[in-house]
Amino acid sequence: MYAMGYGNCIGCGRLFSFNPVRVPSLPANVSPTGCKEPICLDCVIRCNPLRIKNGLEPIVPAPDAYDACDEWELD
Repeated sequence: MYAMGYGNCIGCGRLFSFNPVRVPSLPANVSPTGCKEPICLDCVIRCNPLRIKNGLEPIVPAPDAYDACDEWELD
């Protein structure tokens, strides 16, 4: 069996599907919602130039970040 997350991107609000274990996300301690929030690939691509300009490492999504995962990977 496989599992896939489906939710809104914290950056743009767009609904998208993702691997709930590997999707890039905004940590709960800095998220305005207080929960870990997923980031879509479009927003990752859009924010990386600014991250690099500010001396931060770019976000490099896992190859399967936007695919389903085996259900045994979930906690």
